[in-house]
Amino acid sequence: MTLTAFQGSVELGLIYAIMALGVFISFRTLNMPDLTVDGSFVLGAALSATLCSSGHPFAGLTAAFVAGCGAGCITALLNTKLKIQPILAGILTQLALYSVNLRAMNNKANISLLNKQTIFSIMQDTAVGNYMKLILSFLILTVILVVLFLFLKTKLGFALRATGDNENMVRAQGINTDYTKTIGLALANGLVAVSGAIIAQYQSFADISMGVGMVVIGLASVIIGEVIFGTSSLLRRLTAVILGAVLYRVIIALALELGMPPTDLKFVSAVIVAVALSISTINEKITSVRNRLSARKGGQA
Repeated sequence: MTLTAFQGSVELGLIYAIMALGVFISFRTLNMPDLTVDGSFVLGAALSATLCSSGHPFAGLTAAFVAGCGAGCITALLNTKLKIQPILAGILTQLALYSVNLRAMNNKANISLLNKQTIFSIMQDTAVGNYMKLILSFLILTVILVVLFLFLKTKLGFALRATGDNENMVRAQGINTDYTKTIGLALANGLVAVSGAIIAQYQSFADISMGVGMVVIGLASVIIGEVIFGTSSLLRRLTAVILGAVLYRVIIALALELGMPPTDLKFVSAVIVAVALSISTINEKITSVRNRLSARKGGQA
């Protein structure tokens, strides 16, 4: 892999890590399968591209976060107030977002940002121009990581984490779990939308179908990070998610370098997630087989 390709994969990994942190909040912290991700990612990209076209790249990130939080709130309300199953609630919101995203893109399937000002073009002509995307992506991700870590250490953050661990116990302590779920899903989809907003400006376009499979990519990043880098503390878990996202993009870049067709990326991502999710079961079966073999050898002796 060339240095340029490696740098590009790391840049993408840092941006997608923001989405992975959002997926981590919903799937791991809240223990809720939220499929809103595919829609909220495009929502962020659509708003970012539209505002960039008007000359407001940073406003695009802010609008993406607010809109993403709104999408998460809708999913949460469908689940908590209307008692719709989490998966179905996410699918319904995702379906509705398709029309919303088209409206946000002025009923266009895609928006080009070529020759438009983005957050990455501000210092493009300076000495760090070649590394501007890497530096800015890292700075944004670092700020989000620090703020998210501090938030999860607050009283509300502890309640949110406890809701995912044992909802009945949290409710018995007098905490409104509907509220914590709403906050968690809003924050998760807000981060996903910000990631989509940055990706749109990074790639200089937004497309209505760019969110397909994002939830799988986010899951792959979370699981790879947890398996390889561990989950002994909150900070380590958050860092592992980020490193998992970067590692995932590097793996994909290597696969492309080796000649894998880009059309197979979604399939490979699904296989990675399936294998990672089944690692514990596979290990249990291997341990069981070893114990049986040991018992047989002991009996024969």
